[in-house]
Amino acid sequence: MSFGTFLIAMPHFIIGCERESSVSMWMYVFLGNVLRGIGETPVQPLGISYIDDYAQSENAALYIGCVQTISIIGPVFGYLLGSLCAKIYVDIGYVDMETVTISPGDARWVGAWWLGYLIAGTITLMSAVPFWFLPKSLPMPVDKHDTSCTPEQTRFIKDSPTMGHNLLGNPVYITFLFVTILQFNSLIGMVTYKPKYIEQHYGQSASKANFLMGMINIPAVALGMFSGGVIMKKYKLGIMGAAKFAFGTSLLGYFLSLIFLAMGCENSKVAGITVSYTGYEQSLSSDCNSACLCSRREWDPVCGENGITYMSPCLAGCTSSTGTGRNTVFDNCSCVLLADTQQGNLTATLGQCPHRDSCDKMFPYFLALSVLSSFIISLGGTPAFMLLVRCIKPELKSLALGIYTLATRTLAGIPAPIYFGAIIDTTCLKWGIKMCGGRGACRIYNTSAYRILYLGLTLGLRTISFFLCIYGFALLKRHIKKEEKNALTNGSAELESLRKEDRSSVHCEQFIPACNPDRETHL
Repeated sequence: MSFGTFLIAMPHFIIGCERESSVSMWMYVFLGNVLRGIGETPVQPLGISYIDDYAQSENAALYIGCVQTISIIGPVFGYLLGSLCAKIYVDIGYVDMETVTISPGDARWVGAWWLGYLIAGTITLMSAVPFWFLPKSLPMPVDKHDTSCTPEQTRFIKDSPTMGHNLLGNPVYITFLFVTILQFNSLIGMVTYKPKYIEQHYGQSASKANFLMGMINIPAVALGMFSGGVIMKKYKLGIMGAAKFAFGTSLLGYFLSLIFLAMGCENSKVAGITVSYTGYEQSLSSDCNSACLCSRREWDPVCGENGITYMSPCLAGCTSSTGTGRNTVFDNCSCVLLADTQQGNLTATLGQCPHRDSCDKMFPYFLALSVLSSFIISLGGTPAFMLLVRCIKPELKSLALGIYTLATRTLAGIPAPIYFGAIIDTTCLKWGIKMCGGRGACRIYNTSAYRILYLGLTLGLRTISFFLCIYGFALLKRHIKKEEKNALTNGSAELESLRKEDRSSVHCEQFIPACNPDRETHL
């Protein structure tokens, strides 16, 4: 049987190994991402500090919410671009597409991932040009001339006199940092592998999964971030109100996410892997293909008329074929049997069999719940960020935001995709084989185990973060009670001090340069 013998493919196998490049191309991608990270990291701490310094106090949350929203909209175009590139074959321009027998829905399909880097890099360079035309400095607004007069920034949390300007000695800031790192680990791991989850669990192509993420899920997050800023401005939420709102929305989104555990689909029916040939044991060998000398390492799936996927035409017992390219049909497949009639020698077509109708019907509900939970969780994004800005001294704001950005990127952005991927790989049922030997990409997963581990890890990290949130609330309440007690004890003394400051403010500009409303603050 010409399908089964791998001796025919051996010359191509050897030639492929000889042509394989010895250059570690991944190093270029790694260095490019390092440079990109260095360039974009300062934008967050300096940009947010800039807005908070120059915006009206009641408008700061709204403006920061707008910035956060725009930063979320970026991934929308990224996913759409990824969806477009995923439809294009990786070697476009170098191969005759008529000879390619796989489609974008096939697990072996590799999209033109490199094209996205070229397009995104060009746009990034163009977007950097306007920054060169920003003024070096701007005059400080009149109502912002004395930062010590912003009560929410400087009077909400008073560091111990022994702490001085020790940022890391602020317990609220440190608690917030740990909570954010845990939640970002959950978020980044979930977002990174959600397209693959949709692809493997619901049988969607990689292109469609990226498109749905970009057009449905991410816009819901952006709308939530913006709405959170609007709510803070409309209801004038204080720090404690912002903390309660952020915690409440996160908790509600958490309970909604638990429903995902019940929205499962059965494994795809693959002969010898998830279902057996004989009905008694799962083995790739059977009486129907024992004489074919089939390779058990080859992954060239075909879909039989009985709705079962076979790893290759050979393992399906096919002896002939008609048609060419993607339209190839394999005939006389002795392993393809109809369960009700035991009729054999049916046909098989290229590619895996589609998922069951019941799973297809569940997919829209999965998308709807995903959008709703993402929107609710993101509602608390802007209030939580304002808590970070307000729980530190103004002079330490840029440093605090810089440490926050560094910590989330280093302790969440880097490790989360690594250990999420390692855990998900434990559910692989069939690994591909590289051209020159060695384990390749996973061809099919145990979808039930995938769902439990993927969602369990995501929800587990958020569960731990909620315990830290409770500890953070205790810290906030303790500081508020302490401040109220100090206000009652020293109320008259503070009132007299404020009156003295008010009388001396007329002469402030002559003696204190920092109070000069026309002074300039360098970026």
